[in-house]
Amino acid sequence: MHIEDGILPPRAWGFWYGVTMLFIIPGVREIKRRVRENLAYKPFLAMIGVAVFVISAMHLPVPVTGSCSHPCGTPLAAIVAGPFATAVISAIVLFFQALFLGHGGITTIGANDFSMGIAGGISGYLCWKILRRFNFPLWLAGGIAGFAGDVMTYLTSAFELALSLHGHVPLVRQWMVFFAGYGPTQLPLAIAEAVFTAAVLQVMYSRRPDLLPGVTGGKRFNGIGKAETEGY
Repeated sequence: MHIEDGILPPRAWGFWYGVTMLFIIPGVREIKRRVRENLAYKPFLAMIGVAVFVISAMHLPVPVTGSCSHPCGTPLAAIVAGPFATAVISAIVLFFQALFLGHGGITTIGANDFSMGIAGGISGYLCWKILRRFNFPLWLAGGIAGFAGDVMTYLTSAFELALSLHGHVPLVRQWMVFFAGYGPTQLPLAIAEAVFTAAVLQVMYSRRPDLLPGVTGGKRFNGIGKAETEGY
């Protein structure tokens, strides 16, 4: 998923920067609002950012030029912190990974954030909300959300590559070719992320249910062991 510098032409990575900002700006506003309401939200968000950084740094090589395969952590982040905040977290994570680990690139942060932080986070979040609305068990809803968000991340990344690099090959065909390059490593990782997401959410529910929006009667984390009305 970490598309490297030099893979996307300037017009493409500029476009993805622009699209990503449509989610980053409301995400920053949401974070500022929640920090004003409760200062404990800031360290909580930082903890989630560290988790996403570590999880998404465990990459595997794939036969897709200038990219790699890895778990994401953003479906879980979107569930516990909100999808717009996750877009901001993911952008920060990708910046530091590009700067210090050589994963991805600076010019491609927009494209990588759109696939991992936005498409992956929002799809996982929506799966979680829909399945919980229909009273799916928490572990099952979380597992499906983790799997769906992981796979959506790589479908989106493959689409970004195909959109810029398909040449004379039909776009959909090239899209599936790129995704097939991710498939052998990413599908097992998506299953692992499903198990991990389900396990973490189950533990959080048993120990700190106030951290899980939509689980305890529509209440969410307020940072001091109490619950307040859900805001996302």
